[in-house]
Amino acid sequence: MKYRRRVFFTDKQKSEIWDRWQRGESMSSIGRGFDRASSSIYPLLARTGGIRPPDRVRSCLALTLAEREEISRGLIAKVSLRSIGRDLKRSASTISREVRRNGGTKHYRAAPSDAAAWNRTHRPKPCKLVGKVYLCRAISAKLTRKWSPQQIAGWLMREHPDDENKRGDRSKLWGHAASLNCIWPLLGPFEAFLAS
Repeated sequence: MKYRRRVFFTDKQKSEIWDRWQRGESMSSIGRGFDRASSSIYPLLARTGGIRPPDRVRSCLALTLAEREEISRGLIAKVSLRSIGRDLKRSASTISREVRRNGGTKHYRAAPSDAAAWNRTHRPKPCKLVGKVYLCRAISAKLTRKWSPQQIAGWLMREHPDDENKRGDRSKLWGHAASLNCIWPLLGPFEAFLAS
């Protein structure tokens, strides 16, 4: 039996698949249109429960490619980040974060930075506690004893001053504990904690 190479659908192909699905075509007929089995169409549709996801759009607050080009030109001309920010009518800290996040002053390039920013906007983001069993269990045990996120964060800092993987600040702990989307099996007592 000959195996086919895995094919990733382009955005245009995904749009066509969703259009055909919304018209009521079966997965088999959609798959035939792409010379694929229905099993290659199913994961795309199942990811959002058969409901077409909204198109991704950039926030009006995000830096544009043109602004990133100006940042790149300014860095090459050795202009200060504050001056670049003033020219773009952006905060200097925004420019500083953008440059630091994308290679620093020596390696910053506009197009790769723009692509990286677009890729970072994917949602949902994985929970930071996924795979950190010790941390999940420690948080669960302390919540059972009615400890606050501040107390848990402080205790973790004292217990593991040198290990970043076994610590968390109180805002992150509260956010993760409150969302319950990734550590629910380990945080059964949290519901009682909220009710008290």
